[in-house]
Amino acid sequence: MNIELQVIGSALRAVAEEMGAALVRSAFSANIKERRDCSTALFAADGRMIAQAEHIPVHLGAMPDAVAAVMAHDPGPGEIWILNDPFMGGTHLPDITLVSRTELGFAVTRAHHADVGGAEPGSLPANSTTLTDEGVVIPPTPLDEETFAGLVARMRNPEERRGDLRAQLGAHHLAARRIAELCDRRGRGRVAAAMDELFAYSERRVRAVITALPDGRFEATDIVEAREGDLELRAAITIAGDEIEVDFDGTAPQHPGNLNCPLAVTRSAAYFVVRCVTDPDVPASGGAFAPVTVTAPEGSLVNARAPAAVAAGNVETSCRIADVLFACFGQAVPVPAQGQGTMNNLTIGSDRFAYYETIGGGQGACADADGPSGVHVTMSNTLSTPAEALELAYPVRVRRHALRLGSGGGGLHHGGDGVIREIEALEACRFSIVSERRRHAPQGARGGGPGRPGRNLLNGRDLPAKAGGTLEPGDILTIETPGGGGSGGRMRALS
Repeated sequence: MNIELQVIGSALRAVAEEMGAALVRSAFSANIKERRDCSTALFAADGRMIAQAEHIPVHLGAMPDAVAAVMAHDPGPGEIWILNDPFMGGTHLPDITLVSRTELGFAVTRAHHADVGGAEPGSLPANSTTLTDEGVVIPPTPLDEETFAGLVARMRNPEERRGDLRAQLGAHHLAARRIAELCDRRGRGRVAAAMDELFAYSERRVRAVITALPDGRFEATDIVEAREGDLELRAAITIAGDEIEVDFDGTAPQHPGNLNCPLAVTRSAAYFVVRCVTDPDVPASGGAFAPVTVTAPEGSLVNARAPAAVAAGNVETSCRIADVLFACFGQAVPVPAQGQGTMNNLTIGSDRFAYYETIGGGQGACADADGPSGVHVTMSNTLSTPAEALELAYPVRVRRHALRLGSGGGGLHHGGDGVIREIEALEACRFSIVSERRRHAPQGARGGGPGRPGRNLLNGRDLPAKAGGTLEPGDILTIETPGGGGSGGRMRALS
């Protein structure tokens, strides 16, 4: 039976991975096709997440809330539902989620669309104050042809939007077929039993590791860089037996701008950190999150009330949540120094096109190793868009894409270096930058030095962490991403 469970479990994980591969290969936009800013998962009929592909951390922890929101409408066989409402299981509006029934539960895809009709091209405005500033809000809705056409018509570059949505639909048709084939091959009852066991197995493994951690309460604070000043994140973790409680009491109230997180995003960040410090190799399922309870004051930065703007909360505040929770756990177990702590979000576009990317930076050093350079850190797990693909699809030129040498913190082990990304506009367009760690550098650990904070520049002039405006042909945007913190107080010369 154990061998059969392993075989069926591997088959279920393979279905989730194949869904992701089909979505990426069928997508139209560089954001999904090249950066792979998408996620896929399979759920049981009761809404438990059973298998997920190893894609974007901030997507996957929030998916159960999206499935629960759809289940409340009792979806029928063959129906595909669509949503992006952050207060009904979404993350931010560009992340469009599809949910469909399979023979034994649900298939889910979530993909970041390069535009969803927001006030600025790319639908990630630096200055949004309400959710509707950020684009079309989609509550759980059956996705028929009329709904499909109506949504696409409200977004920029509708042909690209149509292509990306159809790529998601293709992944759902694939999932339905593969689950049916697995049930025919192994038996419906055995596959259902394997789903239950996969969930329980992940939970057992994580609980076993938590039991080995020192009991206690550990607290830390961090800062989110708002335009008007710093906002405090305050977190405490309590380890007791085989459970972990995460509490954000004392965190700043929700922001009048877009730095807010719906609770689903806050849970995602907490689940990601717990998985990192307990059992990173545990089979990815909702069972791994079952021992974790997350609470946050309603109306706070990390549990905002609708219709608060959330565009930057999903991509930036989520990174701060991960950092502050690593700081809590660092009082109990070894953790790396702080990484760049930002996704360095950049959108460029007009009524004709919209492009979005995140840019890697430095990871923090560990106690026994240097941090890697030029990588996406914590809540992002995307690739970088190749310069050739970017220049082929959009009226921009990549002038420079290089490591920001020396930006990692010093120490016995050095933090990873950030990246310099320099982009020239070839026609008039708009831009938005949403970033962090511009005022406050990523900190080192165990006496290691801090990484260098990031910089944003337009034609050589400094821009704030959150900025937007117009680009004329020949204008050059430069993003210098933060380096990671170093580890260990004794300095080592760079080779």
